[in-house]
Amino acid sequence: MSQPIERFGVISGMIETAENLAQDYGITREASDSFAVRSHQNAAAAWDAGKFDEQLVPVDVPQRKGDPISFVRDEGFRTDATMETLGKLRAIEGRDNPDAVVTAGNASQQNDAAAGCLVVAEDKVEELGLTPILWFYSWAAAGCDPSRMGIGPVPAVDRLFARGRRSWDDIGLVELNEAFAPQALAVMKGWGWADDDSRRDLVNVNGSGISLGHPIGATGLRILADMAYEMKRRHVRFGLETMCIGGGQGMAAVFELAR
Repeated sequence: MSQPIERFGVISGMIETAENLAQDYGITREASDSFAVRSHQNAAAAWDAGKFDEQLVPVDVPQRKGDPISFVRDEGFRTDATMETLGKLRAIEGRDNPDAVVTAGNASQQNDAAAGCLVVAEDKVEELGLTPILWFYSWAAAGCDPSRMGIGPVPAVDRLFARGRRSWDDIGLVELNEAFAPQALAVMKGWGWADDDSRRDLVNVNGSGISLGHPIGATGLRILADMAYEMKRRHVRFGLETMCIGGGQGMAAVFELAR
């Protein structure tokens, strides 16, 4: 245990934090599964449309026998994900909690990935002859109850917009890391979005953690890269990236499309 109980109290497991939010915000199993199906459908559609081609680098994996296998496509998204198939999965904490909603189907996948980008000062961009994709516009971080760590993007976005630099009216795309479906749904409720709010259609338009995976350490940049290229396609001026962080933190950042 890297965080002593006598100093920080009992540290909740990640699944438990998601169940806490489901209870706090009234997130149902049906709503969680529906959100997960949407994630898989969005990811499958994005792959079929070639949206990821420009931002991916194939990886050759050596084999004990024969030629290396080249990985050029994510393995996690399911083209056959439906409410029926996800509904058959048992809630992970179902034995101890009859109201549990988190399953293997509506939680993010743990997988391997790497991501990279260049963060360059404006004067160096011109000096080096680079063509930027995005400008880093503003950011904020905030703390929250560790037992509800997934809600971190709510206070982070509140702090970001309270600084007076942009608001929801300016945001054309949102990346909200899908640690768990009920966690992501709780965040949108925490932002004050009703179930039929049209802004939900701007969130994770090409899938996210549930369908594409949550590679620890690479997710933040992975979802930023996806948002950057989608902003280019849609000519969106401002995009918002948010992350929840285990231990009770949230981060949010606004990026502006370089024109």
